[in-house]
Amino acid sequence: MDIPSDEPRLTSLAHGGGCGCKIAPAVLSEMLAQVTPARPFVDLLVGTESSDDAAVWRLNDTQALVATTDFFMPVVDDPFDFGRIAATNALSDVYAMGGRPILGLAIVGMPVNVLSAQTIGRILEGGASVCARADIPIAGGHSIDSVEPIYGLVVMGLVNPTRVMTNRGARPGDVLVLTKPLGVGVLSAAYKQRRLDEAGYRELIDTTTRSNWIGPSLADTDHVHAMTDVTGFGLAGHALEMARGSGVRIELFKTPPRLAGVDALLADGVRTGASARNWASYGDSVEGLGEGALRDLLTDPQTSGGLLVSVAEAGLAGLNWTLSRAGFDQAAVVGRVVEGEPGVRVVAA
Repeated sequence: MDIPSDEPRLTSLAHGGGCGCKIAPAVLSEMLAQVTPARPFVDLLVGTESSDDAAVWRLNDTQALVATTDFFMPVVDDPFDFGRIAATNALSDVYAMGGRPILGLAIVGMPVNVLSAQTIGRILEGGASVCARADIPIAGGHSIDSVEPIYGLVVMGLVNPTRVMTNRGARPGDVLVLTKPLGVGVLSAAYKQRRLDEAGYRELIDTTTRSNWIGPSLADTDHVHAMTDVTGFGLAGHALEMARGSGVRIELFKTPPRLAGVDALLADGVRTGASARNWASYGDSVEGLGEGALRDLLTDPQTSGGLLVSVAEAGLAGLNWTLSRAGFDQAAVVGRVVEGEPGVRVVAA
């Protein structure tokens, strides 16, 4: 069925979009500080203690359940693309833990008096297409009538308890590899401002719908010590979480990979509000980063961003070989792990 032509743009119905919708890290920490910690559970391998990508619960000696949820407001206007982006982003958290997804549950909040059933159906169809490619069902879910359109998934997966990847294992001497270039937030901001051309839109869709399915293979690669996906807090924010979780200092290089067109947009002052909120939340723990385009890039929220992998230098060649074979030809070394007070420092390569 055709979508009514008089419907408003999806992005016009939301005050934010994609992973830029995330609550700022400092505000989130303040909220969580008021929650009484749960008693210890011997089978809870990964909980909330280190801001990891998903929870992990040991089922037996060879299987653990990986559970996560991720949802947000529209980052683009095409409903099918929005559904694909949201589902790809949700699956990424399981892949980042080294897990393989087994099923999804849909989270749907829609202004049903504004959007047609056809539009909402296309969003769901986009999400279902991504899950079909991942060979998992959307086995249920929940829907509400909401003021702003919201879509995402609960995702469950399985992993061997001995192969769980977290952000807590980075070691001094490791190098950091990022599997996707940065700049999703910049492109999405330009899109919302109607300043993104067709080539830029294709770049935005291509990167945000590219699955991080390679995660379990990286977890099985020798010398990989830690992994996380880079999303709403930007590269600097997620590197800081890894530094704190691992008790190390992380140095990020000043030349991270960028998506095509991002440098020009940054030079024109395009950025998201989430970038400024991110910096306000954790900037006091990041050294060597003054005002300007580089700060905007390193704090840029990445909707469905790449995997940040901490690997021993001896394993870098093997990791690059695995990534190359899988088609991740834009993966790049973006930093290194050193001894020191947990934090992030931006340095020359």
